[in-house]
Amino acid sequence: MREGPEIWIRGPVAAPEAAAPPESAHAQATARRFSWVGLHGGAGVSTLAAVYGGHDGGRAWPGPAGPRSVLLVARTHAAGLDAVVPATEVFRRQEAPQGLDLDAVVLVADAPGRLPRPLAHRIRLIESVIDVYRVPWVPEWRLGDLSGRPPRGTESLARLTGATR
Repeated sequence: MREGPEIWIRGPVAAPEAAAPPESAHAQATARRFSWVGLHGGAGVSTLAAVYGGHDGGRAWPGPAGPRSVLLVARTHAAGLDAVVPATEVFRRQEAPQGLDLDAVVLVADAPGRLPRPLAHRIRLIESVIDVYRVPWVPEWRLGDLSGRPPRGTESLARLTGATR
């Protein structure tokens, strides 16, 4: 028997069916809302909330009126990755504020190009214990242009959050 919070045992989120039933418009209207919570300064919470929707929680837990589903956000540099495991442990030990549900970790590229091997290895370790969504470097975001569609390669994150630009 597998024990632990659902996030550790449920596995990856399945892709939706190609043809949605007619009631899908209602399902979208009541889509799950998320609170983006940054694990360190500059994680990208405000940008992700602007692009994908949801509540910009900054670095604080959502209050009683905020969405209870949490997406933890960190950059892919060493300091960002150092913050991920302790934050997920807070949920595993049930020390997070009552009623919050950790849905996934979102890792935002800290620079263009490939990750150094040691950082890529650390990400694989994190992915072995929790769902991880990765967001690539987007030069337009650095310039403040958030008007485009979510970046290529983030379709599963867009489905999870209901982002449909």
